[in-house]
Amino acid sequence: MSNPSANSSAEKKSKFSLGNLNYRQQRIVIIIAFSAVPLLLLFTFSYLPLINMFIYSFHKWNGISPNMTFVGLDNYVQIFTGPEYFVVFTVSLYYFFATFIQMGLALYFATILTFNVRFKNFFKGAIFFPYLLNGVAIGFIFLYFFRPDGTLDGLLGLLGLGEYAQLWLGNPDLINISLAGTSVWRYMGFNFIIFLGAIQSISGDIYEAADIDGANNWHKFRYIILPSIRRIVELNLILAISGAIGVFEIPYIMTGGANGSATFVIQTVDTAFKFSKVGLASAMGIVLLIIVVFITLLQKVLFKEKGA
Repeated sequence: MSNPSANSSAEKKSKFSLGNLNYRQQRIVIIIAFSAVPLLLLFTFSYLPLINMFIYSFHKWNGISPNMTFVGLDNYVQIFTGPEYFVVFTVSLYYFFATFIQMGLALYFATILTFNVRFKNFFKGAIFFPYLLNGVAIGFIFLYFFRPDGTLDGLLGLLGLGEYAQLWLGNPDLINISLAGTSVWRYMGFNFIIFLGAIQSISGDIYEAADIDGANNWHKFRYIILPSIRRIVELNLILAISGAIGVFEIPYIMTGGANGSATFVIQTVDTAFKFSKVGLASAMGIVLLIIVVFITLLQKVLFKEKGA
């Protein structure tokens, strides 16, 4: 004797099986199924912490106590009225100017290595390799590189320039230049590989036509390469400037923010975990996010107007 409930259950399963859906419905189900987990992870580890940080920014909280005191905009007022919180943005200027050196070198090497150069594959790997290294490892490498009687001082001695040896990480006038140079060495490979891919996508027929017209290498770069990769240059510039504002890893590992090398992000981390002011640190994080978004939108508007 058949079970009516079992039969109805089997009918429902067959009715709602994927095979009974049309092509468009199948696509929707598959897209939702494959997107559900990534979207859940994105919300859990990106948007939810951002929402919590925004809520914390209106409270006074030490990060441990279960009770938070609502203070309204007091944390934001303290940031904009306390000079010690915004003076650290001057450190970002070193990384800002280093950004243009970084992009210039990346574009220069990408242009040269696009054409026939001996050992060009070796040079491509050597330039991109630093970007693959862990930031902690790079911090320790350059910590020994800049230490007194370290690698840099040894090289200067071999070249007969030992008298120019300095306290590269101990002199407040040189420390940020040294750290910015380390940042250029590490991230230039990222810009280089993007520029290289964009330049190699340019058709070779254009270069052949330029050769027929008598164009030299400078003419090819100015009138063919640069206009063709303008959008890539703009994208790299936006990423590099945004990264210069949010520098954290290298100065934190190498100096811990000492001798005037503290960036806004280091100041935020210290405020939260060293001084137990999580609410104030959350407000600093929101301010940094607004600054980065504003600069990104401003660059897009400026580039758009220039392009028009």
